[in-house]
Amino acid sequence: MNLAHMANIVRGLSADGVEKAGSGHPGLPLGCAEIGSVLYFDALRHSPQNPDWPNRDRFVLSAGHGSMLLYSLLHLSGYDLPLEELKQFRQLGSQTPGHPEYGDTIGVETTTGPLGQGLANAVGMAIAERMLAERFNRPGYPIVDFYTYVLCGDGCMMEGITAEASSLAGHLKLDKLIVIYDSNRITIEGSTDIAFTESVKDRYLAYGWHVQEVDGHNVDQLKEAIEKAKQEQNRPSLIIAETQIGKGAPNKAGTAGVHGAPLGKDEVAALKQALGLPETEFYVSEEADQMRNQVINKGREQEESWNQLFNEWREKYPELAAQWDQAFNLELPEDLASKMPQFAVGESIATRAASGKVINALAKEIPYLIGGSADLAPSNNTHIDGGGNVQADDFSGRNFNFGVREHAMAAIMNGISLTGGFRIFGGTFLVFSDYMRPSIRLSALMGQPVIYVLTHDSIYVGEDGPTHQPIEHTESLRLIPNLWVYRPADAEETVQAWLAAMKRLNGPSAIILTRQGLPTMPKHDAANMDKGGYVLYKEQKPLALTIVAAGSEVSLALETAKRLEAEGYGVRVVSIFCREEFMAQDQDYRDQVIPTSTPVLAVEVGVGSGWYSVCPGAKMQVFSLDQFGRSGKAADVAEYFGFTPENLVVEAKKLLN
Repeated sequence: MNLAHMANIVRGLSADGVEKAGSGHPGLPLGCAEIGSVLYFDALRHSPQNPDWPNRDRFVLSAGHGSMLLYSLLHLSGYDLPLEELKQFRQLGSQTPGHPEYGDTIGVETTTGPLGQGLANAVGMAIAERMLAERFNRPGYPIVDFYTYVLCGDGCMMEGITAEASSLAGHLKLDKLIVIYDSNRITIEGSTDIAFTESVKDRYLAYGWHVQEVDGHNVDQLKEAIEKAKQEQNRPSLIIAETQIGKGAPNKAGTAGVHGAPLGKDEVAALKQALGLPETEFYVSEEADQMRNQVINKGREQEESWNQLFNEWREKYPELAAQWDQAFNLELPEDLASKMPQFAVGESIATRAASGKVINALAKEIPYLIGGSADLAPSNNTHIDGGGNVQADDFSGRNFNFGVREHAMAAIMNGISLTGGFRIFGGTFLVFSDYMRPSIRLSALMGQPVIYVLTHDSIYVGEDGPTHQPIEHTESLRLIPNLWVYRPADAEETVQAWLAAMKRLNGPSAIILTRQGLPTMPKHDAANMDKGGYVLYKEQKPLALTIVAAGSEVSLALETAKRLEAEGYGVRVVSIFCREEFMAQDQDYRDQVIPTSTPVLAVEVGVGSGWYSVCPGAKMQVFSLDQFGRSGKAADVAEYFGFTPENLVVEAKKLLN
């Protein structure tokens, strides 16, 4: 098994792919060719012809800009990624996009590119492995037993999310997490000395990791380090691999110029000559073809052995097997809605508190539902009562203590979701969704059904003041494609929001909740609540005005409507607690709910520009808040900004007249 030869084949393919595309990042693939070859052709337990084998080792290229390395390795190890796709690197419609995209390329475990995200995802995968093993393994039947490998670079190490995720990984003693750090000391702007001079080794030792240092181009040292990492107990492992960026390129190796631009034809030719490769583009040797067959056969044998063990386990533990199937298929009980808490009309309860009741009702029916919070569970109401807490010595729990690590929390949840077998939710204050946004965006991009619980949703936070009062956050989340944002107006809508989020399997959901109590309102058309928007209050006189709102503003709209009706106006109140779901309904339904023949007043305690998309063609006014809040008692702050029935009556009359 000539891994050094395979590394050079990887170099040739990677250089050719970037050169043909006319763009890309050749430096990492050239510098990490030995690392990739040791992993894919020796260390990884994987089955290239069945990339979804549940017990495969996971590999995450956190430094996603080096994607040509991954594509070369996938092709050479037998995944269904033809050489023709490598020739279409970065081209529209190819299976080899500029950064690894989950779902676009067989064998890609997660979307990477934003630096540090992949490493944080991998922490989630390693957590999921421990939790699945705790739930399903039995003596003699280690059906869950895989490692998670990460390749990251200097850029990943500088990102804050890496610090958050690595700190938690050390705390949880994730000994099946192995991170290889491509330490080449070069970034886009030049040497890392201009901005990054810390001791990464000492930093990770302080996190509680096992740390080794090796020559990243020495195959034997890499293999030995990985074996030592696998033997390590109670500590995740960091292998610091000293490498030369662009290794093999005679004139550009070791320079910033090789990081993010093609080598150029002359330099590619010189590279191949130096490596002893023919000038042929996309050259794959006979030895490399033989290696591919060896990897395929080895993977098939490993998978078949596991299948035999798994089938024996299924026969011996049929109840566990049924739980496995339910969890990995995310199956829901048919009568789930009937098991939800009931709330009486007129009962006042904060939607965060109602959500807590719903979470615990769901948890009783759905064993694979797990969740946590960024140190805010008592405020977010995200704790599963009696569920136990996940800690280093016990992964049987259902509650996570993520600590004050919102950014890593969201990325870790993505990693858990990608692994399968769990439905994960995580909570924090809505205003801190800013810290989570890159990971939320990736949830949406990958279609992962992660649920974000975001509380304390408006100026009604009150005395904590403008730093904690979300203004632009709800609207900014609504702008993320494939993220459905639920902002329930009362406890009953909170139940519906959770049921809808649990049924949604092709993307994430954000459930936005109040700190303050809201009255449970009577509903004219509750049967259509599952459409994201419906007539909550029907006009008692000929329709003159429709008020649309979400969240706490719906009860405010209802009070305004009743005052206007006392003056002779016919006013309808429409609750649109999930704009995305409402806009997915057919036009006829939307027109019935919000007739465009009469004026429409939208009310939002925050940025409200998006409301104009709800009923184009109608005469419309949006009463919203486009400035930061104030510190004071919630009712006083609301009155200061005009969010009172008295003021909304005035605004409505302006529109009507």
